Amino acid sequence: MPVPVPQQRDVSAAETHHGADLTVLVIEDDPAGSITGPELSAAAGTRVRIRTARNLTEAGRLLTDDVDCILLDLALPVPTTTATTAAPDHRPEPAPARADELAVLIHVLRIAPLHAVLVLTAQDDTELAAEAVRVGAQDYLFRGELDARVLSRAIRYAVERKRADIAQHQLTESGLRAQENARLERGLLPTPLLEGSDLSFAARYRPGRSRALLGGDFYDTVRTPDGTVHAMIGDVCGHGPDEAALGVELRIAWRALTLAGLCGDQLLSTLQQVLEHERQSEEIFATLCTVDIAPDGRRAGLCLAGHPAPLLARHGRPARLLPYEDGGPALGLLPRARWPRRQVELGGEWSLMMYTDGLIEGRVGAGSSQRLGQDGMVAMVNSRLEQGLAGEELLEAAVAEVRELNGGELTDDVAVLLLGRDPERVRRRGRSASRPGPASTAPAAASAQRPPLYGP
Repeated sequence: MPVPVPQQRDVSAAETHHGADLTVLVIEDDPAGSITGPELSAAAGTRVRIRTARNLTEAGRLLTDDVDCILLDLALPVPTTTATTAAPDHRPEPAPARADELAVLIHVLRIAPLHAVLVLTAQDDTELAAEAVRVGAQDYLFRGELDARVLSRAIRYAVERKRADIAQHQLTESGLRAQENARLERGLLPTPLLEGSDLSFAARYRPGRSRALLGGDFYDTVRTPDGTVHAMIGDVCGHGPDEAALGVELRIAWRALTLAGLCGDQLLSTLQQVLEHERQSEEIFATLCTVDIAPDGRRAGLCLAGHPAPLLARHGRPARLLPYEDGGPALGLLPRARWPRRQVELGGEWSLMMYTDGLIEGRVGAGSSQRLGQDGMVAMVNSRLEQGLAGEELLEAAVAEVRELNGGELTDDVAVLLLGRDPERVRRRGRSASRPGPASTAPAAASAQRPPLYGP
């Protein structure tokens, strides 16, 4: 079906549009090739290159990445070998009554998913034109109303609309990927296993990566059948997704090894083997701190692998750092390293704070080169303890103050967990559990008295 020759009219200077060059592929069976570049260039105020294909086979050869728009005559016959009524992926199916008339458009959309498509249809066939746009064309034109000005504007509009559609599609896909990644990262954060323990638990976690939920820092807490509570916190060097993935692997390996009965040097030696097999390069290492709290809650075993020592606050005494002189090297640095396990007396009422170096390496004042350091952290925590803060409130205030001193968000990952023992609460629980009541409600009452388990 021949396409009519665009009619020329005078173009005012105000209407002249100076834009980028455009390449248009015209698919129509007019042997005379009625649309020419100079006519469109004069109307558009820009250079328009015209390619003409007389059938779909020829169009496939002429369709290249530099084509901006396809001008398609819907009356073009479709060869039997290419005719189809199925819409391209993610596009609406054509109405059954119009499927045959839109077969040529469906085929072009399949072979040119990234190109703008402008269709030509019979005069006043509004229903077919609207159906063509619904299926995937950017716009339509009626043959009887075609002139150079209308055609040039329609081409520019179709090109820009296609660009906007592609950008919106990419934005939607990016949003869906971000949501999926967030769900995945949230699922990889630990859930403490402290069922039956009298210890309180609180944690805070802030990844250094923007728009991320998970960083290279990791922590976990589990209670084994003998009543011992095992806590761990670690830090993989680096801040990217590879380091975050390695941190998750080490955390899961630690939990499995702990539940299998390993602790101290034997556990850390095995974790080092996991690190050596899973890391991307030999320069990657991880620091680690493990604490094994006895069932009575009064003493613990401490192992340090290049990690900052925990902070212990006993009732009525200022918080202080636990000894770190007997610590071993970070995991992944020395092939046959050893990590001594040191016994620590906790006392009857205490709080134990474990943290990563992101908490102590923040600046003290915007633009300052001075770091907060462990001494600054101890002073800060003691100040909050004097205010009566504990548990989640203490961690929230500590992290907020570190950010404020830094003058904004911290660039390193931050993980902090707090374990505590309050004998008075233990006694209250014991008295509550010993009260007589209906046998059927005793388990529920005991469960209700358990201390809440706080996640990040």
